[in-house]
Amino acid sequence: MGPTQPAFALDPRYPDWPCQQLKVPGISIASVWTGPPIEAIDKENSKDPKEAELVSRLAARRTPMEDARKLIADFVVGTNDQKQEKAKRLFAALYSTLNAQRDQVMDGIERFSRKQKAMAEEIREQTRKMRELQDRPDANPAQKDDLVSQLSWQTRIFEDRRKSTSYVCDVPVIIEKRLFDLANAIQSDMSADSPTK
Repeated sequence: MGPTQPAFALDPRYPDWPCQQLKVPGISIASVWTGPPIEAIDKENSKDPKEAELVSRLAARRTPMEDARKLIADFVVGTNDQKQEKAKRLFAALYSTLNAQRDQVMDGIERFSRKQKAMAEEIREQTRKMRELQDRPDANPAQKDDLVSQLSWQTRIFEDRRKSTSYVCDVPVIIEKRLFDLANAIQSDMSADSPTK
């Protein structure tokens, strides 16, 4: 396959999905949460500003998991019922936040893929023009040099972007793993026998 040929999508339902991982729209709650059902919980933003700030800090990938576990442990406290309720609310809010982040990243990846396909088409067209120009005996050397330079630059940009695709494709997986790790920490604290605060 030449450098200007777009890759074929692994799943024909998602022709703009360039990643090796299959596109799975939306994180399945069952894949990350084995705790009590959260269907009755409002998965939208918390009304409590402190809880909303906690969700924001936990969702941020720059917050180390060790710090996140401590924040969760400090939040999921009280009687068993209180801990269950706090844990469910916290997970529901994190699920909503991280699932939305993952959706945005995936939409961005597909936009990126469409731009790459358009650029590949443009490179093919420029290559065709260059060949036509080279075949003409009366071709203007300056025009030919300009086209070669432009084509070289476009190909370089295309290749650099293509190489970055694998890194970009890892982001949805990283978000899903973070949600899984946060859910494990929440469930661990929810079932732990700790003194009430």
